[in-house]
Amino acid sequence: MTTQHPWIALFRQMLLIRRFEEKVRELYTQDRIKGMLHLCIGQEAVAVGAMSVLRKDDYLVSTHRGHGHFIAKGADLRLMMAELFGKRTGYCKGKGGSMHIADIDMNHLGANGIVGEGLPIAAGAALAIKNIKQTDQVVVCFFGDGALNIGAFHEALNLAGLWKLPVVYICENNSYAISTHIKKACAIDQAAQRADSYAMPGVTVDGMGVLAVRDQVDAAVKRARNGGGPSFLVCQTYRFLGHGRNPDCSLYRTKEEEREWKQRCPIEVFRGRLLKDNIVSENDIGQMEGDIARDITASVEFAEQSPYPLPEDLEADIYA
Repeated sequence: MTTQHPWIALFRQMLLIRRFEEKVRELYTQDRIKGMLHLCIGQEAVAVGAMSVLRKDDYLVSTHRGHGHFIAKGADLRLMMAELFGKRTGYCKGKGGSMHIADIDMNHLGANGIVGEGLPIAAGAALAIKNIKQTDQVVVCFFGDGALNIGAFHEALNLAGLWKLPVVYICENNSYAISTHIKKACAIDQAAQRADSYAMPGVTVDGMGVLAVRDQVDAAVKRARNGGGPSFLVCQTYRFLGHGRNPDCSLYRTKEEEREWKQRCPIEVFRGRLLKDNIVSENDIGQMEGDIARDITASVEFAEQSPYPLPEDLEADIYA
């Protein structure tokens, strides 16, 4: 395997996210992980393509469906799994869980359980970069199509455009806000057109193609880093499973629709291209799968062996 080829790292990251999410789903159905859980299976190309063009000191603002974003930024699987288990060794000492995981040391400003609330946080971080830190860092902010019509979306993009902030807004449009299709919620067909109102480029991207996402985010990040201001990208993707705990999507989407999207699986399509171009072999992928399986198993063992938060720590690290 030619490890120097950059596409291999992209494929491995997507595969790692998929296998992590599958294991988390298994643990969740066994009631070994508690609380709310939103998996990004099917959407891996957006996270990996976007995060692959960032520097370590760039900022991430995530969503309630944000495991993939953090893994693609380089998260420690052990600390991440421990957080999902609610253990003291987790990134937020077991208090954040899936929807509020964060790590300031890695410039991950947090996932967010409130739809769209990361948008103004990203604008604030970008404002601090421009006016206080005065560096060339960039903020990447993810959100779903369900956030397109809330006030925070319009307010954040307006300020970002007005002040030319170094932020890239990425909408992961999987077509459904829980069960409401975007066509029943948005007055226009192409959400990227909204960027025109806020003096920034708006681009619609094939969110099932990791290279397409990478190229468009790369252009947007370079624009922001060079003082050109914000961008708004709409990545057309699809979640293969249900919104949260309930896996049944039959009331709001058809089996035919699901089958069509799953034929475009970002991992399987990219796998086929890597094999066709002789960038990897089936044996290489098998070794990769084995390494990933061992890492995930180790993360589960670490989480299960870790202690829960102590009662006296109940109010520690709570700021509001």
